[in-house]
Amino acid sequence: MRAVAGALLVAAGVVYVLTLDRGGAWAYVHATSEAAMVGAIADWFAVTALFRHPLGIPIPHTAIIPTRKGALARSLQDFVTDNFLAESVVRDRVKAAQVSLRVGRWLGEPEHCSRVVAEGSSLAHTALGKVRDEDVKALLEQELIPRLVEEPLSEIAGRLLDDIVDDGAHHGLVDLVLAEMHSWLLNNPTAFAEALTTRAPWWSPQWLDERVIAKVYVELLDWVADIRDDSRHQAREALDALLRQLAQDLQTDPDTIERAERLKARLLCQPQVLVTAASLWRALRAVLQESLESPDSAIRGRATAALGVLAQRLREDDELQRRCDDLASDAVVFLVDRYGMELTTVITETIDRWDGHEAARRIELHVGRDLQFIRINGTLVGGLAGLAIYALTRAL
Repeated sequence: MRAVAGALLVAAGVVYVLTLDRGGAWAYVHATSEAAMVGAIADWFAVTALFRHPLGIPIPHTAIIPTRKGALARSLQDFVTDNFLAESVVRDRVKAAQVSLRVGRWLGEPEHCSRVVAEGSSLAHTALGKVRDEDVKALLEQELIPRLVEEPLSEIAGRLLDDIVDDGAHHGLVDLVLAEMHSWLLNNPTAFAEALTTRAPWWSPQWLDERVIAKVYVELLDWVADIRDDSRHQAREALDALLRQLAQDLQTDPDTIERAERLKARLLCQPQVLVTAASLWRALRAVLQESLESPDSAIRGRATAALGVLAQRLREDDELQRRCDDLASDAVVFLVDRYGMELTTVITETIDRWDGHEAARRIELHVGRDLQFIRINGTLVGGLAGLAIYALTRAL
């Protein structure tokens, strides 16, 4: 393209020379070629001045890119930041992308759901394997347990116990304990008798001990059965009243609160607590890793089913789509606000690392073809303008 533009300048010069001192219609051709040379030379100077000094002469305000690449880079960075990373632009682009709908359609394919679950399971399995037992133990010993010791939990425990009693959530546990107790008593009369025999006075006759123990056994068995079968038994109501009073005391009574906190501190400071917590973590991790590794595990099956349901809702629920798109927009805007400047500084840092002449060469390689069209157009437009001016002058 540079050769084409140069050839037009040479052609205009040749025509100019050939039409010197010639009249008639050739005078118009001569004026056209003269103006075409002026336009071509002027635009050559303008294009060249962007990248180097024309003819090597250090004319002021030439070689703009090599000498001012830092300022140009900062201007380009500001332009990108203000026009491409503006909040309104980002929000409109994310909204137009319909992220939630496209995700729903993509997850609607069973193989895609399976792939997401498989990749997520593999990632979770690897992450769990990277967690060292020493780190978990240190976290429990240095952070979690000391915080629990220092944090007053009596009021929270009281409120929780109060809600449990009000909802009757403990009744299932009471029923289970009573059923197991009645079953044990029914199946272990000998063990019960032996336990009470050890508590009998040494001076009481054996026959008396046996009759008393038998009577106690029958009465206790009937009493446990009555409590088990009667949901409004006095013993149950007494237990509810006791738990409700304990819940209130844990929230309001200073003595109860102090005793509860001391008990909590003693329990948490026992060395076995740390050992037990670490053992529970290892067992839980082993179970999770085994489930995540197996393609037919319940965890992966439920995750796949849940993704399928989510995909269907994302495709059909307009309100859910709107909320998800809003969340996506907020997330992208947050990232742009927080890290957008760091992203655009790549422009400045990259160009600053370039040598001035190297930067000019790279930019010229990308835009030089279009710039040569400026020279070509300058030659043609200059010639036409010269023709028009000469014709108008002759007419006047």
